[in-house]
Amino acid sequence: MSYADRLFKETCRDILENGTDTRGEKVRPRWEDTGEFAYTIKKFGVVNRYDLRREFPALTLRRIALKSAMDEILWIYQKKSNNIHDLNSHIWDQWADESGSIGTCYGDVIRRKFLYKGEETDQMDYVLRQLRENPYSRRIMTNMYQYEYLHSGALDPCCYSMTYNVTKTEEGLVLNAVLNQRSQDMLAANGWNVAQYAILLMMVAQVNHMIPGELVHIIADAHIYDRHVPVIRELLTREEHPAPKVWLNPEVTDFYAFTTADLHVEDYETGEQIKNIPIAV
Repeated sequence: MSYADRLFKETCRDILENGTDTRGEKVRPRWEDTGEFAYTIKKFGVVNRYDLRREFPALTLRRIALKSAMDEILWIYQKKSNNIHDLNSHIWDQWADESGSIGTCYGDVIRRKFLYKGEETDQMDYVLRQLRENPYSRRIMTNMYQYEYLHSGALDPCCYSMTYNVTKTEEGLVLNAVLNQRSQDMLAANGWNVAQYAILLMMVAQVNHMIPGELVHIIADAHIYDRHVPVIRELLTREEHPAPKVWLNPEVTDFYAFTTADLHVEDYETGEQIKNIPIAV
């Protein structure tokens, strides 16, 4: 059965049974329809590990739109865009201005130029170059949490950094990564974020002739919103299915050439989709 399902259930049970309830505290999020405060049950410092050599970490308890998840990753790290008109889903619409911009966050931060050894580059180009030229470096990362840009961004980044690390094995070089996330809505975002950053790891590994290895997901504040608790409890009772087979078009050798058409998914059996999940803003 899907390992991602197992970790999701373990994490949610731990939050429900051992977490801290924020009810009564001064919290920022509110429910969009009523304006009431959106309280959570939360756990600090959740760490989950996924080995992509074993299986792709897709939830089967409910379906994750894997191509849409990849599309958002391409929007941030490949197109380096902060405009929703470059994105094929509507997940960012409520944070965009009249021109479609979400301000100085996400792709806008990734594309900002800086000098590295006298040459101008951006964060993603730096990662790709370092993996080619200096794969054993312990300094290969992207970081979107840049304080100087937070005031003019629509939302502080939730998944904010990826640190890449290469290990040598008999099969070849293995690319691992640590995904740091300051805050995660377990129902709405956990399966989505894990899948999309697994895809990012696969893309970066492929164009550097490496094997995608471990994705270590560190969540500072893993939480379940009050309105989501009944849905989570129902998900915990659902049957688990085997993980799907997920791979990329092997002919793509340039990170900037990937499209969602290059993502292939087979045997993705899931439980019923959950529609109209209320989102706190």
